[in-house]
Amino acid sequence: GLPPHDTYYGQVLKKSGDLQTNACVTTARPVPTLQNVHEEVALRYYGCGLVIPEHLENCWILDLGSGGGRDCYVLSQLVGEKGHVTGIDMTKGQVEVAEKYLDYHMEKYGFQASNVTFIHGYIEKLGEAGIKNESYDINRSNCVINLVPDKQQVLQEAYRVLKVRRRLYFSDVYTSLELPEEIRTHKVLWGECLGGALYWKELAILAQKIGFCPPRLVTANLITIQNKELERVIGDCRFVSATFRLFKCSKTGPTKRCQVIYNGGITGHEKELMFDANFTFKVNKTTSMTDFLLFKNLNSIPLCINDIITDPFKLAEESDSMKSRCVPDAAGGCCGTKKSC
Repeated sequence: GLPPHDTYYGQVLKKSGDLQTNACVTTARPVPTLQNVHEEVALRYYGCGLVIPEHLENCWILDLGSGGGRDCYVLSQLVGEKGHVTGIDMTKGQVEVAEKYLDYHMEKYGFQASNVTFIHGYIEKLGEAGIKNESYDINRSNCVINLVPDKQQVLQEAYRVLKVRRRLYFSDVYTSLELPEEIRTHKVLWGECLGGALYWKELAILAQKIGFCPPRLVTANLITIQNKELERVIGDCRFVSATFRLFKCSKTGPTKRCQVIYNGGITGHEKELMFDANFTFKVNKTTSMTDFLLFKNLNSIPLCINDIITDPFKLAEESDSMKSRCVPDAAGGCCGTKKSC
């Protein structure tokens, strides 16, 4: 059988440098608040991206699979004292590490009381952990859902505890094809977040079945294997780490053509907001869309658009191609093919 989660994360893996693939190694842009996280917490990080959504002030956030607490403590500073971050993880040792530094981070941020809570529990059983219906503004997860066999149940629970019109913002690993038994039961590939990865087309199917709006692909990066034996086992199968937004739809939401206007009110995104890999909203600029979801600081958000990238492998390949041939602009960015709205 497969090793228990807490056997691989904490015994086989003692720090992120022990990983044998880059599935759980971030290449995300630096976040200023990350430097305030305690060193031991930072070393226990095994995510596949720094999953930090926009507009966090005063939000209640649930971190699914919070591990040693690194991302929770980053989010803690961003939501502020009036917000709250709850982290839940099935690995007792990881939760214990996270809880050790509650007071450290409270004092570091100058808060009167801690705005973080950690729970030892299962992300597919949030009800057992006491998490109530429609109690969070944002659910987020960082390279964890692949470790749970019943992914539909994870997404179902995430949907249940989200408020209506709020979002699940998460990074995870996806495969280019249905995985054979040899890969799904391989102990190292499982622990490295590859053996339990979802075939990428299945995400949209599960989202629709549960009641989420169609997935919005934000970023994607191809995963490389730094082990010859593991390369032999995976054969022609490819893996990608990708970030998606999943919105909890309103059952009575409008579906007619509408005008989308971004008012620039989100901190750090005053001039433009990258909604996903296909659309970047420019401040005070209007565009017509079919189908939308209301979202603070936007009059509306498109849900069903033709001719957009939904395949994370296609996005990752295009991103790699652009990186190799284009010159960064003054801000360190790079030319791209995203549509400006």
